[in-house]
Amino acid sequence: MTSHKADHTDDTLESAIDNDQTIVFTDQSTSYVNIADYVEVHMSEKSNEQTTKETLKWVHIAISNAKRNFVGTYHKIKAKYLQLYLNEFVYKLNRRYFGEKIFDRLVIASITANGH
Repeated sequence: MTSHKADHTDDTLESAIDNDQTIVFTDQSTSYVNIADYVEVHMSEKSNEQTTKETLKWVHIAISNAKRNFVGTYHKIKAKYLQLYLNEFVYKLNRRYFGEKIFDRLVIASITANGH
């Protein structure tokens, strides 16, 4: 999103959500004025200091690690490919503890793949 104005938020929601049977969790931003038109359930919550320190701590660490990864690896990132870069980062992040099991998982994935 380029801005947090209600009109721009509505445009983003309309293009991002497939149907009205969606549950969305957000903060208590005032830009979600018309969100009920696009989702079935909208739950908003204001974070307190404890939530920020405990839960969002790892969100902030992941975001800073992604930024550092992009700056260290890529010299110029085009917005067109940003989602692909983020997908790669998440893929690596989700597999960071596989270690020695990675080869076994590759073999299993190869055997169970149906050729698509």
